[in-house]
Amino acid sequence: MGTEGDVAKHYRHGALERAVFDALTAAGKDIARLEVADLTDEFVAVATALTQRCGLSDRVSFRQGSALALPFDAATFDAAILIHVGMNISDKRRLFGEARRVLKPSARFGVYDILRIGKGRICYPTPWAAREETSFVEDIGTYRDLLSESGFRVEAESSRADDALALWQAMREARATHGPPVLGLHILMGSEAPLRLANVIGALEGGVIAPTQILARTR
Repeated sequence: MGTEGDVAKHYRHGALERAVFDALTAAGKDIARLEVADLTDEFVAVATALTQRCGLSDRVSFRQGSALALPFDAATFDAAILIHVGMNISDKRRLFGEARRVLKPSARFGVYDILRIGKGRICYPTPWAAREETSFVEDIGTYRDLLSESGFRVEAESSRADDALALWQAMREARATHGPPVLGLHILMGSEAPLRLANVIGALEGGVIAPTQILARTR
């Protein structure tokens, strides 16, 4: 099947759109007339359907393709973002090279990935990988060097570990007070959600990984 096939299988739900719509209905939302404020970042896998229901299809479109062979012409975009993708791609040089190819000169490139910040073992499954063979977590130095080699100038970088831990604590407190949310990561991850989240939080608290933000610009 190959790495890309394994990664796709990891994220495949089977009935994700129905699961999301059922959860929205249970939360008291009118799925025929959704508003942007009704949605959260977990639902990007059904982005087209939700965008249509939000009445934004004239402003937003989605294309499926490989990050290593983007289906766009060179110098097409003024800006691009990469959010929690690099952990599933071993060939980051090609990944960043493709991003540079489709961006215009002086375009912004924002990266938000889980990076390794210390020694230690990452236990699996995690939200991005069922096993170590499909996980490719690198350190900030690797990202910095490969971005530079690909034609980017890194302008800023920062760890978001404290923000992630604060959010996790808030989620735990809300769950203890109000019970499990109707809408949440469990809609996407299914029954393995508690284990996947526990593993990633353990690595985060142990100083092994950290969500990291990088802002770069094409040269």
